Amino acid sequence: MQLALFWIFSTLMLLFGGLVVFLRNPVSSAMSLVVCFIWMAALFVTLDAYFIAVIQVLVYAGAVMVLFLFIIMLLDLKGDQARPVNLSAWAGGGLVLFGFLSVLAKVIGSDPRLAIQKPQMAMPPLDDVQAVGAVLFRNFSLPFQMIGVLLLVATVGVVLLSRREIK
Repeated sequence: MQLALFWIFSTLMLLFGGLVVFLRNPVSSAMSLVVCFIWMAALFVTLDAYFIAVIQVLVYAGAVMVLFLFIIMLLDLKGDQARPVNLSAWAGGGLVLFGFLSVLAKVIGSDPRLAIQKPQMAMPPLDDVQAVGAVLFRNFSLPFQMIGVLLLVATVGVVLLSRREIK
């Protein structure tokens, strides 16, 4: 069951990752990236990494994408105009894609270790949140505070840049 969920979640994540690249509207592309992040969090749940999955949704799908959408709307980006189809570029891209998929299929098909059932991971003695908090605040206190100051300066800079001059 876990292997089937892995393939479903990873396929959906790759599908929405492709939509990020191929959609012309920046807001639609950003929303596809949010869904891609959510499927990635589902992959972490299948690996029993619940804390990382929650952080993935809260930090990346929540805070970072809100920042991206704010910048997209602040810059008033429009969708690209449709360009004429370049057949040689599509043919070259298709050839590269076919080569990549054939090599990937050969590697996956020839590796006997992929058919072996993996044992369940042992539960750690510490809770995920306690372990991450201990490492973050004991070993990385200064970089953690520096990132906080950097985010504060970036927020003040965005507010100052988005202000309009009154004439």
